[in-house]
Amino acid sequence: MTRLAKLYRKMLDKRGLTFAEFCRLLEAFGYVQVRTRGSHLAFRNAAIGDTRIVQPRGKDAKPYQVEQFLDIIEAYGLTLSD
Repeated sequence: MTRLAKLYRKMLDKRGLTFAEFCRLLEAFGYVQVRTRGSHLAFRNAAIGDTRIVQPRGKDAKPYQVEQFLDIIEAYGLTLSD
């Protein structure tokens, strides 16, 4: 099992992700960072036309943003690319 697969499993199990892990998963699912404004990062997936604005809570990812991302993965059938 690759590191990204382990991170994905961690996200599916609803265990807390660090913000860096969350950003890695966004990129692994085809998102590209397009902008930074302070602590807010914008990631865009051109294939599905979706933009995610994410920001950390301390050093962790915000749980509601992780949930929204899981919904996007399911709705569009995104797959993990190593």
